[in-house]
Amino acid sequence: MRNVGRVIFSTLACAALAAAVWSLMPATTHATAMLGVPSSQEATQQQSVSGKIASVEKNSFTLTVGQSQTSSEKQNLSQDPATPKTMKFQIDKNTAIEGSLKVGASADVTYRQEKGANIAISVHVTP
Repeated sequence: MRNVGRVIFSTLACAALAAAVWSLMPATTHATAMLGVPSSQEATQQQSVSGKIASVEKNSFTLTVGQSQTSSEKQNLSQDPATPKTMKFQIDKNTAIEGSLKVGASADVTYRQEKGANIAISVHVTP
């Protein structure tokens, strides 16, 4: 008789614990969505820009953006041709470079922003 009582009590305790855990999961997910916390994909959003290479260093290069466009997944920004803008890009071991980085060459750069720096993901250089 005692064993039957213990089994019933254990079963009810497990069911109550499972119900409590189950009810907390959606609330946590919903609260995160309501707070507008960005996912890791949005935090490392890829952007692209086209322009002329102004300078080349060992682990970086500078691109002058004038009559070209910069774009991202969420928005398209058109640059004013009268005000050229320079952007510096860091090159790491994962950067894919098509062509040769030379001053004056045109380049299409896909990049991400990380800790305030533009990290080049891919660079397509055309002479």
